Amino acid sequence: QVQLVESGGGLVQPVGSLKLSCAASGIIFRVDHMGWYRQVPGKQREFVAQATGSGTTNYDDSVKGRFIISIDSDKKTVDLQMNALQPADTAVYVCNARLEASIGSHDIRETEWWGQGTQVTVPS
Repeated sequence: QVQLVESGGGLVQPVGSLKLSCAASGIIFRVDHMGWYRQVPGKQREFVAQATGSGTTNYDDSVKGRFIISIDSDKKTVDLQMNALQPADTAVYVCNARLEASIGSHDIRETEWWGQGTQVTVPS
């Protein structure tokens, strides 16, 4: 099975920076996209940023100009450089990927995968 493992979360003061990383492991043949969502208790999960396997990027308006996403399709990793962090950025950041990968013993599928999440806290 595919696993997504995030790292880099922590406590950062306002206007500070933090870099998140996500690594996908497993028998992966192609990356459709990898990216990041964030979750706050009591609110819907929201899109943050995404990069396709070919390198095209997309950002939510709330992070444009502050966050930079980068993907390495060969290594199956995606990073999120977060700058000018604000209290509103506080959330659990979850790695997401759509991958063509080996599922079980004899099956190859293109499916969505999610990491366990990493906490980012920006105090007021």
